[in-house]
Amino acid sequence: MDSSDEFDVIVIGGGPVGENAASYAIAGSDRTAVIVEHELVGGECSYWACMPSKSLLRPGQVLDTARNMPGVQELVGDKPLDVEAVLARRESFTHALDDSSQVKWAESAGISVVRGHGRISGEKTVDVDGRTLTARHAVVLATGTTASVPNTPGLRDALPWISRDATNLHEVPRRVAIIGGGVVACESATWLLSLGAEVTMIVRGSALLANAEPFASELVATALRDRGATILFHADLQSVSRPGAQDTGIGKIHGGAAHLTVGGETITVDEIVVAAGRKPASSDVGLSAVGLEDGKFVETDDHLQVPGLDWLYATGDVNGRAQLTHMGKYQARVTGDVIAARADGRPLSGKRFSATADHRQVPQVVFTPLEVASVGQTEKQARDAGVDVEILGVDIAVAGSSLQQDDYSGHAQLIVDKGTDTLVGASFVGPGVAELVHAATVAVVGKVTLDDLWHAVPSYPTVSEVWLRLLESRRE
Repeated sequence: MDSSDEFDVIVIGGGPVGENAASYAIAGSDRTAVIVEHELVGGECSYWACMPSKSLLRPGQVLDTARNMPGVQELVGDKPLDVEAVLARRESFTHALDDSSQVKWAESAGISVVRGHGRISGEKTVDVDGRTLTARHAVVLATGTTASVPNTPGLRDALPWISRDATNLHEVPRRVAIIGGGVVACESATWLLSLGAEVTMIVRGSALLANAEPFASELVATALRDRGATILFHADLQSVSRPGAQDTGIGKIHGGAAHLTVGGETITVDEIVVAAGRKPASSDVGLSAVGLEDGKFVETDDHLQVPGLDWLYATGDVNGRAQLTHMGKYQARVTGDVIAARADGRPLSGKRFSATADHRQVPQVVFTPLEVASVGQTEKQARDAGVDVEILGVDIAVAGSSLQQDDYSGHAQLIVDKGTDTLVGASFVGPGVAELVHAATVAVVGKVTLDDLWHAVPSYPTVSEVWLRLLESRRE
């Protein structure tokens, strides 16, 4: 066997999850690792998700703040965003889909990169387009997920945009239909509206962000409507017709007008964005070769090991535990530490060797006109889990929020376990509340009592003063 085909650790998938798993597995050692990637090293987050989406969202946030700030609003007036400049800034973050800097980072960290499609072919072996790689210690699956496109008559033939097109748009459609009401749908609607598109959201259910607190769903819907969005709830997309559909490339309008039949009515748009969920990218990675089911989420224990296969790990979105980049990177750190400890013959006795944060302690921020920042359980989830809960909720109306912008509107809510007097969940909705959620995350993970939180004094004048208002709402 060629020694270049043997590594201590093989990682299939070169996104931030795979990069972290490989890095942690070999850190401070002479172990070797290789990343196998069939697209771009840096993965979905770097080129098609987190980075481009947030770069598209930020200019609209800044403009919205400016329009509600005396002394600045007079300069801005009703001027729209400079679309060309916004897209150019997006390109600066995605490097125009050039991953050379990510490859250089991997190599500088001692991680090899092999281009091609990796498939598990047997115990500790991975086939990459005919080349066999062998792992001494571990194989890590970090292949993530891909967008799902429903089998609605005519929809797939219409060549709709998926999230990759929406984040890498090069043309702004005048009229857009967004199918879905989740995170991708709401964030896409936000930046498309800010770039001047007419947006219609087609939502099967009764609310946006169905997994969030109801008040968050309502506030986001109101904010999007205030900015011009049309939102159709309980909407049944029956069929799609687009005679002039063309594959013009990612982020370009895919042909002529599309006609969508919704509840017996016809909606005509220039582009369709499908944001109807994601599926694991596991249909062609060789799971069946080791007795697992192709195309499914890969079950793991809290060491991120696949049960019954002590050499195989699945980390990030592909295991279905918490489909968020920061949670995937968290799992990857655990995975890498576990692999390193086992390779060194060390016990897995420390807390850092078990992934527990994705058990009802997951933080998340959704970036719409009003940020939605949350951690842990919602009220419904806590009650369904049998927790005896107390709800503390207040509008965000403190000195810091009024100073931030004139029309500040927001709400905060804590979910308290009465039995332990600790937080099991928190949600904040409003401009700039993303920075509040980490304090809540520390409180949830650390099981900090509300008595102790009285002594965590928020700085004045900041939006975080809402913590004091929440505590005061239950003061005897």
